[in-house]
Parts: sequence; C-alpha cells; structure tokens
Amino acid sequence: MRAVIQRVSEASVSISGQVKGQIGKGLLVLVCVAPNDTPEDVDWLAGKVARMRIFSDEKGLMNLALSDVDGQILVVSQFTLFASTKKGNRPGYTGAALPAVAIPLYEAFVRKLEELTGKPVPTGEFGADMQVSLTNDGPVTIWMDTHNKE
Repeated sequence: MRAVIQRVSEASVSISGQVKGQIGKGLLVLVCVAPNDTPEDVDWLAGKVARMRIFSDEKGLMNLALSDVDGQILVVSQFTLFASTKKGNRPGYTGAALPAVAIPLYEAFVRKLEELTGKPVPTGEFGADMQVSLTNDGPVTIWMDTHNKE
C-alpha cells in the first residue's frame, strides 16, 4: 500500500459538486492498494498513520499525534500513487490493484483507522471522479509505502 499523508487545517472531498467527506484539523490520507498487499499491510499502515507525531507542541516541534490534538482523518483512494513513469510521457497504472483486490483492503484500512482513533473516518468513493480540497498545514506531506518501510 502507498499513502500520501498531509497535515491539514481542513480538507474535503466532493463528487459531482456534493461534499462526500470533510474534516477540520487532522490528516488527509491519499491511499492506493497494490496487487500483492495483505491485511498485514493494512494494519501496519493504519497504525503508523494513527500514531504519527507530526503536530506541533507548545515549542513548535512536531511531537504530537492526532489523538493529542483531537484531530480527524479523511481517506481518499487514489490509484495514481502507483503510476509508472519509466517509459514515455503517459504514466501506466498497472501497479495498482484491480477493484476486486483493492476495495476490500481500502475498506479494511478505513475500519482499522476508525478502530485505532475511536472516531468515524470520512472517505471519498472508491473509483469515483472526486475533487479534493485542502489547506495543507505547514506544509507537511509524508509519503509511505508498506513494501519500503523507511
């Protein structure tokens, strides 16, 4: 699984002009599932996201987690995170899992985040044409890959 995590002061996702999910202070997580991902990848990534200490403390240092700032998480599926730009100028997306594999793991990721945070996690709609709006706070943007755990 790959994710781009952005610390936001607000974020929303809309479909056909209607807001599907929105949050205030917290994390916008763009996520993509690979064909060989497993429930273990879901657990690892959800745990890292939920416990990530990227919010500023009283000294301005990034020492606080989402739970420390009463933050929220918005999750949006984004298959383009597995884009391959190796050949030509048109990216290929064969690195992303097909819906039959991706949807159950995406949904499990959202459920795991809800379990870990004790809060509902709004989402976009898997496979839909979505418009994402956000105010990146910092800016803070972090890329993670469950097959390249750095």
